[in-house]
Amino acid sequence: MSEPLVVFDKVEKKFGSFVAVKQLDFEIREGEFLAIMGPSGCGKTTTLRMLAGLEAPSVGEIRLQGQVMNNVAPHQRDTPLVWQSLALFPFLTARQNVEFGLKMRGVDAAERKERALRWLDKMGILEFADRNISTLSGGQKQRVALARSLVMEPQILLLDEPLSALDAHLVIRMQAVLTDLQRELGITFVYVTHSQSEAFAMADRVIIMGKGEIAQIGTPKDIYRAPANQFVAEFVGRNNILSGRVAALSADSARITTPSGDFTVPTNDVSLTEGHNASFVISADLVHISLAEPESGNRAFCRLISEEFVGSMVTLFLEDRHGQEFKVQMQERELSRFDLHSGDEIWLSWDTASAHVLNET
Repeated sequence: MSEPLVVFDKVEKKFGSFVAVKQLDFEIREGEFLAIMGPSGCGKTTTLRMLAGLEAPSVGEIRLQGQVMNNVAPHQRDTPLVWQSLALFPFLTARQNVEFGLKMRGVDAAERKERALRWLDKMGILEFADRNISTLSGGQKQRVALARSLVMEPQILLLDEPLSALDAHLVIRMQAVLTDLQRELGITFVYVTHSQSEAFAMADRVIIMGKGEIAQIGTPKDIYRAPANQFVAEFVGRNNILSGRVAALSADSARITTPSGDFTVPTNDVSLTEGHNASFVISADLVHISLAEPESGNRAFCRLISEEFVGSMVTLFLEDRHGQEFKVQMQERELSRFDLHSGDEIWLSWDTASAHVLNET
């Protein structure tokens, strides 16, 4: 197996007595799209800044192609950063902004112009090359910022919540631009975001961080379907989490008694002990609804509290008589068959295999 492009080896970062990140151990593969996400203050931006050279680790090593980078200055690294604020020069044109890094590296004027125009063309904004930055739209500015970094032809492109200031429809368009560029160029992208939809739509792998630590690393599907612990399950959202006591164990399943009833779950790779507490999660899109009580399997009788529509998808928010909250996600056209209203009572059900037992933390 080839050497990873970047290695974080037991990295910690302290600001005085405050530990911003601790014991970061992970690798970044060449050519992958890696997203780092988590709630505000979890350490994701600090991690990105250390990779960019804007902060030095307090403990541990960051290695790029085997070379320790802890004290290497930002301008000596091949790791440009696209800022959330974009940090474009308002007094320069789009082309001049793209040329700036090349100029700092001593590239001659003719080559600078040719490369800048080529990248503006790749980004679909060649016609705005001589426009002042202040006259461009948010999406156009975003493309200029990307061109300014990519014109340097870096090994790694770092992106710090680059789409957070854009309108919703522009975010979707820019996601497509970024993923297409990354696949075409083969450049490693490291992308920090608080948005699950952005990370899951674009990344090959996702790192979930919480309180300065890594909670889980995996593919978007792994994290969504098999969260490592309750923190990840709650952060990813649209999950139903139930807790109770292990009442019985068999070779490949367990019965967990909760205030809402007894439920059967697969034991997956989690070690369960009869009589001990356990929690499990069921994704909202794997829960079914019915007006009649299911004849067998996991089921709960609930009252509809509210609905949330996002395009053709709808999320139902429900509650059983014990106060346990449930969420169900389904297509609007499927829901319309039930003609439900707030306060209506319905049955929920799910397959045993749809549940995932959480590791205790």
